[in-house]
Amino acid sequence: MKKIIIAGGGTGGHIFPAIAIANALKKIDSSIEILFVGAKGKMEMEKVPEAGYKIEGLDIAGFNRSSLIKNIGLPIKLIKSFFQVRKIINSFQPAAVIGVGGYSSFPVLKYAQQKNIPTFIHESNSFAGRSNIMLGKNATKVFVASDGMEKFFPAAKIMITGNPVRATIANSTVTREEGVQFFGLDPAKTTVLSIGGSLGAQSINTAIDSGIAAFAKNGLQLIWQTGKPYAARGAEVAVDNKNVWSNTFINKMEYAFAAADVVISRAGAMAIAELCVVKKPVVFVPYPFAAEDHQTVNAQNLVAKHAGIMIKDSEAKDKLVNEIVGLAKDAQLQNELKINIGKLGVKNADEVIARTIIELLNKK
Repeated sequence: MKKIIIAGGGTGGHIFPAIAIANALKKIDSSIEILFVGAKGKMEMEKVPEAGYKIEGLDIAGFNRSSLIKNIGLPIKLIKSFFQVRKIINSFQPAAVIGVGGYSSFPVLKYAQQKNIPTFIHESNSFAGRSNIMLGKNATKVFVASDGMEKFFPAAKIMITGNPVRATIANSTVTREEGVQFFGLDPAKTTVLSIGGSLGAQSINTAIDSGIAAFAKNGLQLIWQTGKPYAARGAEVAVDNKNVWSNTFINKMEYAFAAADVVISRAGAMAIAELCVVKKPVVFVPYPFAAEDHQTVNAQNLVAKHAGIMIKDSEAKDKLVNEIVGLAKDAQLQNELKINIGKLGVKNADEVIARTIIELLNKK
């Protein structure tokens, strides 16, 4: 029986592909035992058990770019996490370790590499994260979403697979009408979906809030995932506006995507992967503080292929609502964006990654 550790997390963009890979591994070989390793207090500690997998939490935190004072305890946490990792790996004895990004993946893969355990990396962004670049040199294989990644990883180790998309989204048969009904909205109206990432997006939320009247005025309705920080205000707005559905988090994203005619989104790699599969016209508002500003790089990549529209985070308050209203009224532009984003969709990345890992392990 093979044992595999999957490490990483922090956001839905790391957790959902990790779960998709785990499910694909189990589908190919049900005897594989999988253990997740994440960061205590982060989203994975809740989402991974919900998906039916065991998870161990590390006392680790990432480098805080916005407040340097918060980084004081970082070296101690890092040292502590290495001891925790050593204990987890030595007792679980994995045949391989897969890293999906997020700061909890670094100590796990680093220790596995020191012990000559095969390590696999999945890099979802078109601009690789620092810890993945450092780990890539000694990885067995590096799975990437896009071409041109030789500037970050050894060319011989790279395999372009695309990003794993949740099966519930990739294989969804939910109709638009079922999606709209799920949110208690009107099938006759154009529906805007706003998803600011699993943790919410301040600039998108404030832009929508200040321009909320424009939705009803233009016959639009809104499905609004606010994230926790804006949840109370979003709920307040939804009470006053019958054309608005608002909640902290959307658990059934397949219904949201089915209902949506146009979408407002951050430009995280996983959000993009899902939007390519569901073929939606999107206005992207990249998160400007992502490592190496990779969300802007991701969004520009799509804009260049006429597969999306981009608005800078700093300009969202002034431009976002007008842009989405304009898109909602322009059927021809919607159609062009749909066709072009759809060309980039990959449905079976999880399966390709899982098969490759199992084949390489069987050769050992």
